[in-house]
Amino acid sequence: MSQINSNGRSMSTVMRDAQRIVVKVGSSLVTNDGRGLDDAAIGEWCRQLGALARDGREVVMVSSGAIAEGMKRLGWTRRPHEVHELQAAAAVGQMGLAQRYETMLRENGLRSAQVLLTHADLADRERYLNARSTLYTLLKLKVVPVINENDTVVNDEIKFGDNDTLGALVANLVEADALVILTDQKGLYTADPRKLPDARFVHEALAGDPALEAMAGGAGSSIGRGGMITKILAAKRAAGSGASTVIAWGREPDVLIRLMQGEAIGTLLTAQTAKKQARKQWISDHLQLRGAVLVDEGAARKLREEGKSLLPIGMTGVEGRFSRGDVIAVRGPDGAEVARGLANYASAEARLLCRKPSGEFEALLGYVAEPEMVHRDNMVLIR
Repeated sequence: MSQINSNGRSMSTVMRDAQRIVVKVGSSLVTNDGRGLDDAAIGEWCRQLGALARDGREVVMVSSGAIAEGMKRLGWTRRPHEVHELQAAAAVGQMGLAQRYETMLRENGLRSAQVLLTHADLADRERYLNARSTLYTLLKLKVVPVINENDTVVNDEIKFGDNDTLGALVANLVEADALVILTDQKGLYTADPRKLPDARFVHEALAGDPALEAMAGGAGSSIGRGGMITKILAAKRAAGSGASTVIAWGREPDVLIRLMQGEAIGTLLTAQTAKKQARKQWISDHLQLRGAVLVDEGAARKLREEGKSLLPIGMTGVEGRFSRGDVIAVRGPDGAEVARGLANYASAEARLLCRKPSGEFEALLGYVAEPEMVHRDNMVLIR
């Protein structure tokens, strides 16, 4: 079976056009069968990331491996079951994981930053925007974020080891064009090829197709905890923000470089909706508006006709109570809704910023979150 309800976008089109990519590598690819980190493998990923960066791509790395490295440093041969022991291993191993990536990315001309996240960070509106702003700033500075789950402070995420979902959440967060999940399998088969030799390989399919979940098996190793099902569900989640997903064998020579050149490697799970359309649709359909800001005619015109972000200097008033990250309405002088989007400031702060230029924000608030009240990427116009 080569295709399942594919939307017709080929691997070559999707990957050649992708400018911002999230790459997720699993434990089996960055460790020596759980006996600490595989320096040669990490060096290979960093070499390929360097090549992608020189080609003008923006790359975010989501890497497993902290617990396995911690197990090695602590002299443990089996993955423990007690949560506090897993958290201790993660804390110890995170030091080595960050060090390896920092050293090897630097050898390939790249600067790096360690970012530890939990699913809760991306579920909370304010923390979501904070993480998003940080990652966007790092990418703008041409720094490669190396992201791992903050296993030291969470419980459920450690139990399931689901960095595939984290990769999808990060793809949503940075509005990636593509998510590449590198694993120890060639891609998706109609059944587990280790059990059924006649299982057929799936070259392309539509992310979110229910038939895919029926094909996925369980976790394949004692070190990692994610199976093919987590990758299928991650692709479905990534597609919600318009990112297509490739699931491929991580040991394939130059796999990232060849994918970006459009070579058909692994399984492509395509998103039905384009990236910007998906995000705008989510905002426009958001029914729980927490409040509104009122703007003058000049600001309304810039939003409608020029596609600009909303600056506080154009705001004349604030309605309701809302927090940073809430969806709010933007209303013109006549009270009609011009747009809606994610607020960068809470309502109490927004009231202080009305009619103020960005140069005065710090004096008024003691800090500057963003120069805009609502950024154009987080806004949809109401026609």
